[in-house]
Amino acid sequence: MSENAPYDALLVLSFGGPEGPDDVRPFLENVTRGRGIPPERLDEVAEHYLHFGGVSPINALNRAIIDAVRAEFDAHGIDLPIYFGNRNWHPMVEDTVAAMRDEGIRNALVFATSAWGGYSGCRQYHEDIARARQAVDGAPQLTKLRQFYDHPLFLDAVADAVRAARVELPDEVRDTARLVFTAHSVPNSFDATGGPAEAGGHLYSRQVAEAARLVAEALGVADYDLVWQSRSGPPQVPWLEPDIVDHIDALHERGTEAVVVVPVGFVSDHLEVVWDLDTEARDRAAEHGMGFVRAGTAGTDPRFAQLVRELVEEQRNGVAARRRGTEPLLGVGCNGSLCAARCCEPPKRPTRPAASR
Repeated sequence: MSENAPYDALLVLSFGGPEGPDDVRPFLENVTRGRGIPPERLDEVAEHYLHFGGVSPINALNRAIIDAVRAEFDAHGIDLPIYFGNRNWHPMVEDTVAAMRDEGIRNALVFATSAWGGYSGCRQYHEDIARARQAVDGAPQLTKLRQFYDHPLFLDAVADAVRAARVELPDEVRDTARLVFTAHSVPNSFDATGGPAEAGGHLYSRQVAEAARLVAEALGVADYDLVWQSRSGPPQVPWLEPDIVDHIDALHERGTEAVVVVPVGFVSDHLEVVWDLDTEARDRAAEHGMGFVRAGTAGTDPRFAQLVRELVEEQRNGVAARRRGTEPLLGVGCNGSLCAARCCEPPKRPTRPAASR
């Protein structure tokens, strides 16, 4: 197929999540396949899902995003069918790509539900694409859209979510509440290799830090915190720190009376948001008598569908990228569709994150 063939579909590619109690254990086994995660760790994470009836919010939220993007496409005369596939649960990306082939799709764009670079945020989605194409004879071409951590629409949606959350605090602590950004932790060794070696690595944590800075700047806040959440794996393996719950303890010791927690690292309310933040972090703040509010995630904002449309138009029509940041998107030596050799290459490790997104 010619590299200049027109794009004829959009695939929304995500992590996946269970949609009932019977799905939980098979889903977690998919997430952790080949990683040697002890069964007792899977049992522990399964309890988090079962606390919510065995249902992760992620699939329903992704379907809502797809509906919003479809309406956005219709409003702007973009005639692209939209498909949905996951890495770890139904609809599995391999099945979706097979359906795309059967319906005559030849050259599709891929929107991955991650704003970030690094292995888990970007390269692993390229691996999903390659695996699905290898599994499907005659699979369409699939081109991943760029990262969007510093897109103005993403940053504005996060900033407005903070404004909306802040007003939920009591008047007496609202003005002094500490702004705390959080994102999914990864092993330090993963972050160190995030990006081409010549670019210095740490692409993921650098992008998250810059997104937090840009949102805080939009809010007129000069002093804020960036912390991490949802780590797993052996305790002897260092991950990005501090953890959100430990940080709430530290803020309490410093006399902080209230926090506004901002899950900037998440597009949607994954299980890690509703458990690690809305349950564990909120409960810890309550133990200390601290005010606690959590900002919403950007995926439910009406501007998010516009963001997806703009990314599609960049790739289809050569529209200039709208950016506020200075960190690289894919690093030196990368381009919009392929990872360069060694870009965001994961180090050899005994296990990968047993995260449940």
